[in-house]
Amino acid sequence: MNSPSAPASAPTDIDLLIQPEWIIPIEPAGVTLSGHALAVNNGEILALLPVGETLQRFQPRQTLNLPGQVLLPGLVNLHTHAAMSLLRGYADDLPLMRWLSERVWPAEAKHAGAEFVRAGTLLACAEMLRGGITTFNDMYFYPDAAAAAARQTGMRAVLGVVVIEFPTAYAVDAGDYLARGLAARDAFADDPLASFCLAPHAPYTVADKTFTQIATLAAQLEIPIHVHLHETRHEIEESIKQHGMRPIERLRRLGMLGPQLIAVHAVHLEAEEIDLLAHEGCHLAHCPTSNLKLGSGIAPMAVIQAHGVNFGLGTDGAASNNRLDLFQEMRHAALLGKGKSENAEVLDAHAILQAATLGGARALGLDERIGSLRPGKAADLCAVRLDEWQVQPCYDPASHLVYVAGREQVTHTWVAGNLVMHNGVPLQIKVSELLDIAGLWHNRLTS
Repeated sequence: MNSPSAPASAPTDIDLLIQPEWIIPIEPAGVTLSGHALAVNNGEILALLPVGETLQRFQPRQTLNLPGQVLLPGLVNLHTHAAMSLLRGYADDLPLMRWLSERVWPAEAKHAGAEFVRAGTLLACAEMLRGGITTFNDMYFYPDAAAAAARQTGMRAVLGVVVIEFPTAYAVDAGDYLARGLAARDAFADDPLASFCLAPHAPYTVADKTFTQIATLAAQLEIPIHVHLHETRHEIEESIKQHGMRPIERLRRLGMLGPQLIAVHAVHLEAEEIDLLAHEGCHLAHCPTSNLKLGSGIAPMAVIQAHGVNFGLGTDGAASNNRLDLFQEMRHAALLGKGKSENAEVLDAHAILQAATLGGARALGLDERIGSLRPGKAADLCAVRLDEWQVQPCYDPASHLVYVAGREQVTHTWVAGNLVMHNGVPLQIKVSELLDIAGLWHNRLTS
Protein backbone atom coordinates (compact mmCIF):
# COMPACT_ATOMS: atom_id res chain seq x y z
CA MET A 1 0.00 0.00 0.00
CA ASN A 2 1.44 3.33 -1.05
CA SER A 3 1.62 6.08 1.52
CA PRO A 4 -0.20 9.30 0.59
CA SER A 5 2.01 11.98 -0.94
CA ALA A 6 2.83 15.02 1.18
CA PRO A 7 0.68 18.05 0.41
CA ALA A 8 2.36 20.78 -1.58
CA SER A 9 3.47 23.69 0.56
CA ALA A 10 1.51 26.89 0.22
CA PRO A 11 3.11 29.73 -1.78
CA THR A 12 5.01 32.29 0.28
CA ASP A 13 3.47 35.75 0.55
CA ILE A 14 5.77 38.44 -0.86
CA ASP A 15 5.51 42.14 -1.58
CA LEU A 16 6.30 42.28 -5.29
CA LEU A 17 6.94 40.08 -8.31
CA ILE A 18 8.42 41.78 -11.38
CA GLN A 19 8.13 40.03 -14.75
CA PRO A 20 10.06 41.96 -17.42
CA GLU A 21 11.00 40.88 -20.93
CA TRP A 22 14.66 40.53 -19.90
CA ILE A 23 16.72 40.66 -16.72
CA ILE A 24 20.43 41.54 -16.60
CA PRO A 25 21.54 40.47 -13.10
CA ILE A 26 25.23 41.61 -13.47
CA GLU A 27 26.19 38.58 -11.35
CA PRO A 28 27.01 36.24 -13.01
CA ALA A 29 28.74 38.48 -15.52
CA GLY A 30 27.68 38.67 -19.14
CA VAL A 31 24.25 37.11 -18.63
CA THR A 32 20.91 38.27 -20.04
CA LEU A 33 17.87 36.29 -18.89
CA SER A 34 14.46 36.01 -20.52
CA GLY A 35 11.40 34.25 -19.11
CA HIS A 36 12.49 35.08 -15.55
CA ALA A 37 10.96 37.07 -12.69
CA LEU A 38 12.36 38.84 -9.65
CA ALA A 39 10.73 38.33 -6.23
CA VAL A 40 11.03 41.20 -3.72
CA ASN A 41 10.06 41.17 -0.06
CA ASN A 42 10.83 43.55 2.80
CA GLY A 43 13.01 45.66 0.54
CA GLU A 44 15.28 42.77 -0.48
CA ILE A 45 15.63 40.46 -3.45
CA LEU A 46 14.20 37.12 -2.45
CA ALA A 47 14.69 35.14 -5.64
CA LEU A 48 15.45 35.39 -9.35
CA LEU A 49 13.87 32.38 -11.06
CA PRO A 50 12.03 31.24 -14.19
CA VAL A 51 8.52 32.71 -14.24
CA GLY A 52 6.77 29.37 -13.83
CA GLU A 53 8.76 28.57 -10.71
CA THR A 54 8.15 31.95 -9.11
CA LEU A 55 4.40 31.60 -9.65
CA GLN A 56 4.48 28.24 -7.86
CA ARG A 57 6.60 29.46 -4.95
CA PHE A 58 5.26 32.94 -4.27
CA GLN A 59 1.98 34.73 -3.70
CA PRO A 60 2.77 38.38 -4.48
CA ARG A 61 0.72 41.25 -3.15
CA GLN A 62 1.64 43.08 -6.37
CA THR A 63 2.67 41.65 -9.74
CA LEU A 64 4.23 44.01 -12.25
CA ASN A 65 4.42 42.82 -15.86
CA LEU A 66 6.89 44.78 -17.98
CA PRO A 67 6.78 43.49 -21.57
CA GLY A 68 9.44 45.02 -23.79
CA GLN A 69 11.45 46.16 -20.77
CA VAL A 70 14.74 45.15 -19.20
CA LEU A 71 15.29 45.03 -15.44
CA LEU A 72 18.75 45.62 -13.99
CA PRO A 73 20.32 46.80 -10.74
CA GLY A 74 20.01 50.48 -9.90
CA LEU A 75 22.93 52.46 -11.28
CA VAL A 76 25.66 53.77 -8.96
CA ASN A 77 27.00 57.28 -9.55
CA LEU A 78 30.49 56.89 -8.12
CA HIS A 79 31.42 60.58 -8.15
CA THR A 80 29.34 63.72 -8.04
CA HIS A 81 28.90 67.07 -6.33
CA ALA A 82 25.12 66.89 -6.10
CA ALA A 83 24.43 70.40 -4.80
CA MET A 84 26.20 71.89 -7.81
CA SER A 85 23.09 71.15 -9.83
CA LEU A 86 22.28 74.77 -8.97
CA LEU A 87 25.37 75.79 -10.98
CA ARG A 88 24.38 73.85 -14.11
CA GLY A 89 25.60 75.90 -17.07
CA TYR A 90 26.97 78.62 -14.80
CA ALA A 91 30.64 78.24 -15.75
CA ASP A 92 30.82 76.63 -19.17
CA ASP A 93 33.67 76.44 -21.68
CA LEU A 94 36.53 77.06 -19.25
CA PRO A 95 39.50 74.83 -18.32
CA LEU A 96 39.46 73.33 -14.83
CA MET A 97 41.55 75.82 -12.87
CA ARG A 98 39.87 78.89 -14.43
CA TRP A 99 36.50 77.16 -14.02
CA LEU A 100 37.26 76.78 -10.30
CA SER A 101 39.01 80.06 -9.52
CA GLU A 102 37.02 82.47 -11.70
CA ARG A 103 33.49 81.09 -11.43
CA VAL A 104 32.84 78.15 -9.10
CA TRP A 105 34.80 79.12 -5.98
CA PRO A 106 33.52 82.75 -5.99
CA ALA A 107 29.91 81.56 -6.41
CA GLU A 108 30.33 79.02 -3.61
CA ALA A 109 31.90 81.61 -1.33
CA LYS A 110 28.79 83.77 -1.70
CA HIS A 111 26.01 81.17 -1.83
CA ALA A 112 27.04 77.68 -0.69
CA GLY A 113 25.37 77.31 2.69
CA ALA A 114 23.20 74.54 4.08
CA GLU A 115 20.11 75.86 2.26
CA PHE A 116 21.99 75.83 -1.07
CA VAL A 117 23.20 72.27 -0.48
CA ARG A 118 19.81 70.89 0.49
CA ALA A 119 18.07 72.56 -2.45
CA GLY A 120 20.70 71.55 -5.00
CA THR A 121 20.82 67.99 -3.73
CA LEU A 122 17.03 67.65 -3.95
CA LEU A 123 17.21 68.70 -7.59
CA ALA A 124 20.11 66.30 -8.21
CA CYS A 125 18.44 63.32 -6.51
CA ALA A 126 15.29 63.74 -8.58
CA GLU A 127 17.34 63.94 -11.78
CA MET A 128 19.39 60.88 -10.88
CA LEU A 129 16.36 58.78 -9.94
CA ARG A 130 14.80 59.77 -13.27
CA GLY A 131 17.76 58.11 -14.96
CA GLY A 132 17.80 54.89 -12.92
CA ILE A 133 20.54 55.97 -10.50
CA THR A 134 19.77 54.65 -7.03
CA THR A 135 23.05 55.42 -5.22
CA PHE A 136 25.38 58.42 -5.44
CA ASN A 137 28.77 59.11 -3.89
CA ASP A 138 28.91 62.80 -3.02
CA MET A 139 31.71 65.26 -2.32
CA TYR A 140 30.51 68.61 -1.03
CA PHE A 141 30.08 70.87 1.96
CA TYR A 142 27.27 70.41 4.51
CA PRO A 143 26.93 66.62 4.09
CA ASP A 144 24.14 66.64 6.70
CA ALA A 145 22.03 68.86 4.42
CA ALA A 146 22.79 66.57 1.46
CA ALA A 147 21.87 63.51 3.54
CA ALA A 148 18.56 65.10 4.51
CA ALA A 149 17.75 65.76 0.84
CA ALA A 150 18.59 62.19 -0.12
CA ARG A 151 16.39 60.92 2.70
CA GLN A 152 13.49 63.08 1.46
CA THR A 153 13.70 61.64 -2.05
CA GLY A 154 14.26 58.05 -0.88
CA MET A 155 17.69 57.75 -2.48
CA ARG A 156 20.73 55.83 -1.24
CA ALA A 157 23.66 58.18 -0.62
CA VAL A 158 27.31 57.97 0.36
CA LEU A 159 28.18 61.39 1.78
CA GLY A 160 31.71 62.71 1.65
CA VAL A 161 33.42 64.22 4.69
CA VAL A 162 34.98 66.89 2.49
CA VAL A 163 38.37 68.26 3.56
CA ILE A 164 40.39 71.19 2.23
CA GLU A 165 42.96 73.42 3.90
CA PHE A 166 41.43 76.85 3.24
CA PRO A 167 38.44 78.36 5.05
CA THR A 168 34.91 78.57 3.66
CA ALA A 169 31.55 79.45 5.14
CA TYR A 170 31.34 75.77 6.16
CA ALA A 171 34.60 75.32 8.09
CA VAL A 172 37.80 77.17 8.94
CA ASP A 173 40.54 74.55 8.51
CA ALA A 174 41.12 70.84 7.82
CA GLY A 175 40.44 69.82 11.42
CA ASP A 176 37.15 71.71 11.42
CA TYR A 177 36.07 70.08 8.14
CA LEU A 178 36.78 66.65 9.58
CA ALA A 179 35.00 67.36 12.86
CA ARG A 180 31.88 68.69 11.13
CA GLY A 181 31.77 65.83 8.65
CA LEU A 182 32.20 63.16 11.28
CA ALA A 183 29.48 64.78 13.37
CA ALA A 184 27.14 64.49 10.37
CA ARG A 185 28.12 60.84 10.07
CA ASP A 186 27.12 60.30 13.70
CA ALA A 187 23.82 62.11 13.18
CA PHE A 188 22.83 59.80 10.30
CA ALA A 189 24.23 56.59 11.80
CA ASP A 190 20.77 55.01 11.97
CA ASP A 191 19.72 55.89 8.42
CA PRO A 192 19.77 52.63 6.41
CA LEU A 193 20.23 54.49 3.12
CA ALA A 194 23.05 56.80 4.24
CA SER A 195 26.73 56.04 4.69
CA PHE A 196 29.86 58.18 4.65
CA CYS A 197 33.34 58.32 3.16
CA LEU A 198 36.31 60.60 3.71
CA ALA A 199 36.62 63.11 0.88
CA PRO A 200 39.87 65.12 0.78
CA HIS A 201 39.31 67.35 -2.25
CA ALA A 202 42.60 66.91 -4.15
CA PRO A 203 46.37 66.79 -3.65
CA TYR A 204 46.62 70.48 -4.55
CA THR A 205 44.18 71.53 -1.79
CA VAL A 206 45.19 69.11 1.01
CA ALA A 207 48.45 69.04 3.01
CA ASP A 208 50.59 66.01 3.85
CA LYS A 209 49.65 66.10 7.52
CA THR A 210 45.95 66.03 6.68
CA PHE A 211 46.35 63.16 4.23
CA THR A 212 48.18 61.15 6.90
CA GLN A 213 45.36 61.81 9.37
CA ILE A 214 42.76 60.80 6.77
CA ALA A 215 44.56 57.53 6.02
CA THR A 216 44.54 56.70 9.74
CA LEU A 217 40.85 57.59 10.11
CA ALA A 218 39.86 55.51 7.08
CA ALA A 219 41.57 52.47 8.57
CA GLN A 220 39.97 53.04 12.00
CA LEU A 221 36.46 53.67 10.68
CA GLU A 222 36.70 51.19 7.77
CA ILE A 223 35.28 53.68 5.27
CA PRO A 224 36.44 54.68 1.77
CA ILE A 225 38.54 57.68 0.77
CA HIS A 226 37.25 59.66 -2.21
CA VAL A 227 39.76 62.07 -3.84
CA HIS A 228 40.33 63.84 -7.17
CA LEU A 229 43.61 62.52 -8.55
CA HIS A 230 45.60 63.09 -11.76
CA GLU A 231 42.69 64.95 -13.35
CA THR A 232 44.85 67.34 -15.40
CA ARG A 233 48.43 67.66 -16.59
CA HIS A 234 48.63 71.00 -14.77
CA GLU A 235 47.91 69.27 -11.45
CA ILE A 236 50.80 66.87 -12.05
CA GLU A 237 53.21 69.61 -13.14
CA GLU A 238 52.44 71.69 -10.06
CA SER A 239 52.93 68.66 -7.79
CA ILE A 240 56.36 68.03 -9.28
CA LYS A 241 57.31 71.69 -8.72
CA GLN A 242 56.01 71.78 -5.15
CA HIS A 243 56.70 68.26 -3.88
CA GLY A 244 59.27 66.89 -6.31
CA MET A 245 56.99 64.01 -7.32
CA ARG A 246 53.73 63.17 -9.07
CA PRO A 247 50.57 63.14 -6.91
CA ILE A 248 50.13 59.36 -6.88
CA GLU A 249 53.65 58.87 -5.59
CA ARG A 250 53.03 61.50 -2.93
CA LEU A 251 49.87 59.71 -1.79
CA ARG A 252 51.71 56.39 -1.78
CA ARG A 253 54.33 57.77 0.59
CA LEU A 254 51.59 59.12 2.84
CA GLY A 255 49.88 55.73 3.15
CA MET A 256 46.81 56.68 1.14
CA LEU A 257 46.87 53.93 -1.48
CA GLY A 258 44.92 50.74 -0.82
CA PRO A 259 41.51 49.13 -1.23
CA GLN A 260 39.91 52.05 0.60
CA LEU A 261 40.95 54.58 -2.09
CA ILE A 262 38.65 55.80 -4.88
CA ALA A 263 40.78 57.81 -7.31
CA VAL A 264 38.50 60.18 -9.20
CA HIS A 265 39.26 60.95 -12.86
CA ALA A 266 42.78 59.39 -13.04
CA VAL A 267 43.11 60.71 -16.58
CA HIS A 268 46.88 61.04 -16.80
CA LEU A 269 48.51 57.81 -15.67
CA GLU A 270 51.84 56.26 -16.59
CA ALA A 271 52.16 52.50 -16.98
CA GLU A 272 53.86 52.02 -13.61
CA GLU A 273 51.13 54.06 -11.89
CA ILE A 274 48.44 51.79 -13.29
CA ASP A 275 50.47 48.83 -12.04
CA LEU A 276 50.69 50.48 -8.61
CA LEU A 277 46.94 51.15 -8.41
CA ALA A 278 46.25 47.55 -9.40
CA HIS A 279 48.76 46.16 -6.91
CA GLU A 280 47.32 48.25 -4.05
CA GLY A 281 43.72 47.30 -4.89
CA CYS A 282 42.63 50.91 -5.49
CA HIS A 283 39.41 51.81 -7.30
CA LEU A 284 38.78 54.43 -10.00
CA ALA A 285 35.82 56.70 -10.63
CA HIS A 286 35.77 57.30 -14.38
CA CYS A 287 34.00 60.53 -15.38
CA PRO A 288 34.35 60.68 -19.16
CA THR A 289 31.89 63.48 -19.93
CA SER A 290 33.29 65.91 -17.37
CA ASN A 291 36.82 65.13 -18.51
CA LEU A 292 35.81 65.94 -22.09
CA LYS A 293 33.95 69.13 -21.22
CA LEU A 294 36.76 70.57 -19.08
CA GLY A 295 39.37 69.55 -21.65
CA SER A 296 41.15 67.39 -19.09
CA GLY A 297 41.87 64.50 -21.46
CA ILE A 298 40.80 60.89 -21.99
CA ALA A 299 41.62 58.27 -19.38
CA PRO A 300 43.36 55.06 -20.60
CA MET A 301 40.49 52.85 -19.51
CA ALA A 302 41.31 49.89 -21.76
CA VAL A 303 44.73 49.62 -20.10
CA ILE A 304 43.21 50.15 -16.66
CA GLN A 305 40.66 47.39 -17.34
CA ALA A 306 43.38 45.05 -18.64
CA HIS A 307 45.30 45.51 -15.37
CA GLY A 308 42.26 44.45 -13.37
CA VAL A 309 41.68 47.77 -11.63
CA ASN A 310 38.07 47.99 -10.45
CA PHE A 311 36.31 51.07 -11.75
CA GLY A 312 32.89 52.65 -11.64
CA LEU A 313 31.33 55.53 -13.51
CA GLY A 314 30.64 59.04 -12.23
CA THR A 315 28.93 62.08 -13.64
CA ASP A 316 30.90 64.64 -11.65
CA GLY A 317 28.76 67.69 -10.83
CA ALA A 318 26.18 69.27 -13.11
CA ALA A 319 28.41 72.36 -13.25
CA SER A 320 30.94 70.45 -15.35
CA ASN A 321 28.91 67.85 -17.24
CA ASN A 322 26.07 69.22 -17.36
CA ARG A 323 23.86 66.15 -16.77
CA LEU A 324 23.69 63.64 -13.95
CA ASP A 325 23.09 60.90 -16.49
CA LEU A 326 24.86 57.54 -16.27
CA PHE A 327 23.44 56.39 -19.61
CA GLN A 328 25.50 59.18 -21.16
CA GLU A 329 28.53 58.13 -19.13
CA MET A 330 28.15 54.49 -20.20
CA ARG A 331 28.09 55.41 -23.87
CA HIS A 332 31.00 57.85 -23.59
CA ALA A 333 33.08 55.39 -21.53
CA ALA A 334 32.61 52.62 -24.08
CA LEU A 335 33.27 54.75 -27.15
CA LEU A 336 36.22 56.69 -25.73
CA GLY A 337 37.81 53.49 -24.45
CA LYS A 338 37.60 51.94 -27.88
CA GLY A 339 38.75 55.08 -29.66
CA LYS A 340 41.75 55.76 -27.43
CA SER A 341 42.94 52.13 -27.55
CA GLU A 342 42.03 51.68 -31.24
CA ASN A 343 40.45 48.38 -30.24
CA ALA A 344 36.71 47.88 -30.77
CA GLU A 345 36.63 44.79 -28.53
CA VAL A 346 37.58 46.44 -25.25
CA LEU A 347 35.04 47.76 -22.73
CA ASP A 348 32.13 45.81 -24.16
CA ALA A 349 28.53 46.45 -23.16
CA HIS A 350 28.47 44.00 -20.25
CA ALA A 351 31.73 45.41 -18.86
CA ILE A 352 30.32 48.92 -18.99
CA LEU A 353 27.06 47.84 -17.33
CA GLN A 354 29.08 46.21 -14.58
CA ALA A 355 31.07 49.41 -14.06
CA ALA A 356 27.84 51.40 -13.77
CA THR A 357 26.47 49.04 -11.10
CA LEU A 358 28.66 46.52 -9.30
CA GLY A 359 31.93 48.33 -10.00
CA GLY A 360 30.70 51.43 -8.22
CA ALA A 361 29.19 49.40 -5.40
CA ARG A 362 32.47 47.53 -4.92
CA ALA A 363 34.48 50.76 -4.75
CA LEU A 364 32.16 52.01 -2.01
CA GLY A 365 32.35 48.77 -0.05
CA LEU A 366 28.64 48.18 -0.69
CA ASP A 367 28.87 45.24 -3.10
CA GLU A 368 27.39 42.85 -0.54
CA ARG A 369 24.33 45.09 -0.42
CA ILE A 370 23.80 46.56 -3.91
CA GLY A 371 25.12 46.41 -7.48
CA SER A 372 23.65 43.12 -8.72
CA LEU A 373 20.41 41.14 -8.57
CA ARG A 374 21.58 38.51 -6.15
CA PRO A 375 19.14 37.14 -3.55
CA GLY A 376 19.70 38.80 -0.19
CA LYS A 377 20.73 42.14 -1.65
CA ALA A 378 18.67 45.30 -1.41
CA ALA A 379 16.05 45.69 -4.14
CA ASP A 380 17.69 48.72 -5.75
CA LEU A 381 16.41 48.37 -9.32
CA CYS A 382 15.59 50.16 -12.52
CA ALA A 383 13.48 49.16 -15.51
CA VAL A 384 14.13 50.44 -19.03
CA ARG A 385 11.84 50.35 -22.06
CA LEU A 386 13.42 48.89 -25.20
CA ASP A 387 10.20 48.51 -27.22
CA GLU A 388 9.67 52.07 -28.42
CA TRP A 389 9.81 52.62 -32.16
CA GLN A 390 12.84 54.91 -32.04
CA VAL A 391 15.05 52.24 -30.44
CA GLN A 392 14.03 49.35 -32.71
CA PRO A 393 15.11 46.73 -33.60
CA CYS A 394 16.70 45.30 -30.46
CA TYR A 395 18.96 42.27 -30.88
CA ASP A 396 20.90 42.48 -27.60
CA PRO A 397 19.41 44.26 -24.55
CA ALA A 398 22.81 44.81 -22.92
CA SER A 399 24.18 46.46 -26.04
CA HIS A 400 21.01 48.52 -26.36
CA LEU A 401 21.35 49.88 -22.83
CA VAL A 402 24.87 51.17 -23.53
CA TYR A 403 24.65 52.31 -27.14
CA VAL A 404 20.98 53.10 -27.84
CA ALA A 405 18.78 53.76 -24.80
CA GLY A 406 18.85 56.92 -22.72
CA ARG A 407 17.52 57.93 -19.36
CA GLU A 408 14.26 58.89 -21.06
CA GLN A 409 13.59 55.16 -21.48
CA VAL A 410 13.76 54.50 -17.72
CA THR A 411 10.24 53.78 -16.47
CA HIS A 412 10.68 52.63 -12.86
CA THR A 413 13.30 53.16 -10.17
CA TRP A 414 13.20 51.34 -6.83
CA VAL A 415 15.40 51.87 -3.78
CA ALA A 416 15.27 49.15 -1.11
CA GLY A 417 12.07 47.88 -2.70
CA ASN A 418 10.33 51.27 -2.64
CA LEU A 419 9.17 52.71 -5.95
CA VAL A 420 10.65 56.22 -6.01
CA MET A 421 10.28 57.13 -9.71
CA HIS A 422 7.59 56.05 -12.16
CA ASN A 423 7.21 57.06 -15.80
CA GLY A 424 9.50 60.04 -15.46
CA VAL A 425 7.94 61.44 -12.29
CA PRO A 426 9.66 61.35 -8.86
CA LEU A 427 7.23 60.08 -6.25
CA GLN A 428 8.72 61.58 -3.07
CA ILE A 429 8.86 65.21 -4.19
CA LYS A 430 6.62 67.31 -6.43
CA VAL A 431 7.94 68.47 -9.79
CA SER A 432 6.51 71.91 -9.05
CA GLU A 433 8.74 72.08 -5.96
CA LEU A 434 11.79 71.22 -8.05
CA LEU A 435 10.94 73.97 -10.54
CA ASP A 436 10.51 76.47 -7.70
CA ILE A 437 13.92 75.49 -6.30
CA ALA A 438 15.62 75.95 -9.66
CA GLY A 439 13.93 79.28 -10.28
CA LEU A 440 14.74 80.66 -6.84
CA TRP A 441 18.43 79.87 -7.06
CA HIS A 442 18.72 80.99 -10.66
CA ASN A 443 17.48 84.41 -9.51
CA ARG A 444 19.90 84.51 -6.57
CA LEU A 445 22.90 83.53 -8.68
CA THR A 446 22.14 86.03 -11.45
CA SER A 447 21.07 88.98 -9.31
